[in-house]
Amino acid sequence: MKLFDKYILKSFLEPFLATFLVVLFVLVMQALWLAFDEIAGKGIDIFFILKFLGYLALILTPTALPIGILLSSIMALGNLSENYEFAAMKSAGISLSRVIRPLIFLTLFLSALNFVFLNNIYPWATLKQKNLYLNMKKKKPALALVPGAFNTEIPNFSIKFDEKYGEEENLLKNVQIADLSAGKGKIKTITAEKGTISTEEGSKYMTLTLENGYYYEDHIKKVMLTKERAKMPASNASFKTYTINIDISSFNDDDNLDDEKVKEHHGMLSVKQLDSISKEKKIAYDEYINTQAKNFFSIINADELYQHPDSLINKNLKPIILDNFDLKNKSIVLETSLQTLKRSLDRNTSQKKNFKDRRKILNLYDYEFSYRISFALACLVLFFIGAPLGSIIRKGGFGLPMIMAITIFVIYFFISQLGKNLAEESAISATLGSWLSTLILLPFGILLTKRAAKGMGIFNIDAVFENILKFFKKFTKKTTD
Repeated sequence: MKLFDKYILKSFLEPFLATFLVVLFVLVMQALWLAFDEIAGKGIDIFFILKFLGYLALILTPTALPIGILLSSIMALGNLSENYEFAAMKSAGISLSRVIRPLIFLTLFLSALNFVFLNNIYPWATLKQKNLYLNMKKKKPALALVPGAFNTEIPNFSIKFDEKYGEEENLLKNVQIADLSAGKGKIKTITAEKGTISTEEGSKYMTLTLENGYYYEDHIKKVMLTKERAKMPASNASFKTYTINIDISSFNDDDNLDDEKVKEHHGMLSVKQLDSISKEKKIAYDEYINTQAKNFFSIINADELYQHPDSLINKNLKPIILDNFDLKNKSIVLETSLQTLKRSLDRNTSQKKNFKDRRKILNLYDYEFSYRISFALACLVLFFIGAPLGSIIRKGGFGLPMIMAITIFVIYFFISQLGKNLAEESAISATLGSWLSTLILLPFGILLTKRAAKGMGIFNIDAVFENILKFFKKFTKKTTD
């Protein structure tokens, strides 16, 4: 390696290591801040907190890498231009392409490294982090209860309340509880004006004391027809105080923090696994669509329709079907048709959400498969934006380069999320959605590189003003004529 190449690589690597670590630290702290309310105050050992942070750092490393490359490329070329080193290189006959050649090879290596990381370490870290996070949330379920929604973290109970208050936030207002412990569905319902949660240290029970409430229970068997359920008796009563003891022993076991119950999330799989599972889900999805189509075909009695040869058609039949019936039978035919149509529409409406959910899951697997590759190449695309931009603005340090790098990456991230949302809703293909940000920013990288190689700025202000003046001169000339 030539001395010149070593100098260029050193100029890039020094700010890269610093910016990469700073960006990674900021991203980890942001993720920790978002999760802090869910895991704080639950008596979790510091060892598990550090493990959680370690997994977060591994997950966010692929995101911090392109930001670091973008920022350090702006800083490195900006420093060379600001110190007139780049001008000296040009006077010696060294072009921009020769200056950034070693950096291109380094960026290609980092892109490949990022892909390897995304394909191997990132899925493993996501598996560990998501399961650890879910288990940490369940450590003390009383603190995880959220007002305004039905909370199902506590097994066999669905709890809703309007407000949580008090010094320990253990006082509830307007409580609704569905007791599902009998395994017969929502047959026991309890409502109360107030509730108090109390748990003794080391106890495996959480006590929920309710005040001024109402109790209702259906007495039904597990297997019953709907008509028989309606005939069964029910009991109800009002109370001033009602106490429920809930077993939470499974939440207080530190060994459960390492459980891995969620394993098929699309972020937990390698590219090969994503491709394999996507193909399996596509087969299942096609079978589901075919089944729904056959059911619809059968419901509207289309399977009973068949073609007659012309020789067998009754010549007395009129072409318009309803004209072959009297007024009473016309009414019967129309009413039957409308009922069949209404049933079909209601069924399709009820199946719509299930259809969309299945399609979304399939789209996410396809999107993640392509996004792993496109995001790895984002390092190279952002480098070709940052390097010429640094030589044009001629400014090093953390000031202006940091602002520009953050702005560019926010635009990249925004386009990526837009592509993901559009792909998830099937507005565009999953492949296009995953490559959308790269395809949009790539032309800007090529344009900036060309302008920087010719020694031009981002845009020529004089030329812009000159064109504006020409336009107004033409306009004024026409008015005078």
